[in-house]
Amino acid sequence: MKKRRRTLLLAIGLTVMPWVLAHSAIDVRNAGTPAFRWQPLAAPQGPMVVVVSLEEQTAHVYRNGIAIGSSPISSGRSGHRTPTGVFTILQKEREHHSNLYDDAPMPFMERLTWDGVALHAGTLPGYPASHGCVRLPQGFAERLFEVSTRGDTVVVSDSQAPTPEIVHPAVLAPVTPMGVPMNSGDRNGQVSWWDDASAPNGPVSILISLPDRRVYVMRNGLQVGSAYLAIAEGFRRSGAVVFVAAQGRRLNGGDVAPREWVAYPLRGDLGEFSMDALASVLRAPDAFVARVQAILAPGTSILVTDEPALHGAAAGSSKTILQSQP
Repeated sequence: MKKRRRTLLLAIGLTVMPWVLAHSAIDVRNAGTPAFRWQPLAAPQGPMVVVVSLEEQTAHVYRNGIAIGSSPISSGRSGHRTPTGVFTILQKEREHHSNLYDDAPMPFMERLTWDGVALHAGTLPGYPASHGCVRLPQGFAERLFEVSTRGDTVVVSDSQAPTPEIVHPAVLAPVTPMGVPMNSGDRNGQVSWWDDASAPNGPVSILISLPDRRVYVMRNGLQVGSAYLAIAEGFRRSGAVVFVAAQGRRLNGGDVAPREWVAYPLRGDLGEFSMDALASVLRAPDAFVARVQAILAPGTSILVTDEPALHGAAAGSSKTILQSQP
């Protein structure tokens, strides 16, 4: 007897508010400006992790376990190589000048070590060129500065990293908020699983990956659940859209209205489809949907994307959801 499957999006009580085109997805590709992506509403709340890949000369920003930004970088040149490892942000200064190198400006400085290594805005020539710091595009450095806090984790990795997912990040964080490589949650191929013990509370983000045919649930930056996603035959869409839960409201008589979600198209033609349309073609197991319903709260995000959640998850694909180049 086949397991019953429930329509995933409608079952969690969704009423979609009008499409909102806001600064939730910023794709900077101006001539002469290094390209970067910034879409913070993909995960509005939760712990922050920055992963710097020296091999790819990119930085990836994760909040609540989901990628919200990606940018090219310029790390330390030969003789001044940027150190690898797990760091925390020790100090932040909007306007800072180097104590070591001729008072050089280091705007939006976020210190990683007390001997001079930091994230900051600077020139990006397309190759490692700094004295050990990680240079970022001005706009990206400013946005990261605004959302990060002292104590946030920064992982700097290269080709010698213990797992390739850290060197080649994708939409799900390759590390926990403590900088430890994250278990992908495959759980020996089980159709669905749930682990309340890993994160019993905290902000919730939900990722629906169409190529993976899977839904992932992140809570407080850790993966707590995953399930197989049944997709209606013939459904083919490209792009990404995020739905963010609004504050609930009560109707006359005291009844609670269906949960309202604000929809933010991020890219591609998925943004042309309503929650109802998506819900009619995406289904998950009843028991899994019931667990999701139980932890929904204002600020929860549901990101629907045509990219694999994990690096190389789709056959023949090595793309990530946030590309720093066209």
